[in-house]
Amino acid sequence: MEYISCYIHKFPAFVILFSFLVGWILMPYVLKISKKKEMVVRPNHRTAHNGDIPNVGGICTASAFLITFLISNLFYNFSISAYLFLAGLYIIFLVGFFDDILDFTPMQKINGELISAFILIVLADVRLTNLYGIFGIYELTGVWGNIFSYGLSFFVFLLILNAINLIDGVDGLATGIGIEACLCLAIFFQLRGFMPEAIIAYLLIGSLAIFFIYNVFGNNSKIFMGDSGSLLLGYVIYTLICRFCEEAQTFAAPAISICILAVPLFDVIRVIITRLKQHKPPFQADKNHVHHLLLSLGLKHKHVTYILITVNTTFTAFALICRHWSNLLIIGIATAMAIVYTVFLWRLVTTHKCKTDNQLNSGKDEK
Repeated sequence: MEYISCYIHKFPAFVILFSFLVGWILMPYVLKISKKKEMVVRPNHRTAHNGDIPNVGGICTASAFLITFLISNLFYNFSISAYLFLAGLYIIFLVGFFDDILDFTPMQKINGELISAFILIVLADVRLTNLYGIFGIYELTGVWGNIFSYGLSFFVFLLILNAINLIDGVDGLATGIGIEACLCLAIFFQLRGFMPEAIIAYLLIGSLAIFFIYNVFGNNSKIFMGDSGSLLLGYVIYTLICRFCEEAQTFAAPAISICILAVPLFDVIRVIITRLKQHKPPFQADKNHVHHLLLSLGLKHKHVTYILITVNTTFTAFALICRHWSNLLIIGIATAMAIVYTVFLWRLVTTHKCKTDNQLNSGKDEK
């Protein structure tokens, strides 16, 4: 037991294999039960798949993560706050699962997210307490500082959860970005000696990897993550990012955190602004997300996923290379990059649409 504990402490990435194997064992059972119980999503006006596909892949991800987390605790004792973290994770998983099955309203879903956030932010005290000089603000102390800290943490929590939830529209996208984010954070925690956080990040990578294989490369065994998986992913990433911002000891920590999740964060902000400009509810579902725009160009799901993960990687690499710059400078340049990417994409979409319309009109004229 002591030997294994020392080995995990020295090589925490080993737990990736552990959680992957647990997920590999569980996934066939999840597929079988979900099909039998008809926990599937059928093609509709917002989807781009054929046939009935199980949409509760989050069950496998959550189960693999939870089982391996508890077993890892036998070799590496976590703190009390880790169990509060698990309690909030269980709540957010249930919110996502019942949303997949019962189709909650946006407010019902947000209320469930707030309960989970209360456990994590207030009870476990996983929150942002330093802005590292953004707008001249550093440590958030005192009565008003703590109030602002809690308010900011709740806002960031909801933003990350819903950004990842909304980007989960094509095969492997949310999972791929999640794996990339967890890998960056895991390496940081390991190098700095924060082993509990490193183990949590590595465990999630293994749990996500098995789902990624089934989701992207599965044919008759394809499965979707569903809200049970995407909300859980957002929950864990929020936790890791909070710990990163608290322990990074670099003034660019908030900017790096934003860049690690650049694609989902900038996309959800862009979509909400667009909906408000069109006098539509900000949470009304549509097909205006960046992956929908890429799909409209005729690209396949895999290609869209690879493109957006590559784009997200450019933001992450930029932030890490320029980590000694100020937060506002990094965020400003990242925002400019996002605008350039968006304008370029819109021009591609507009050009493609014009060509398609011209071809249709030419066909009508020939008839």
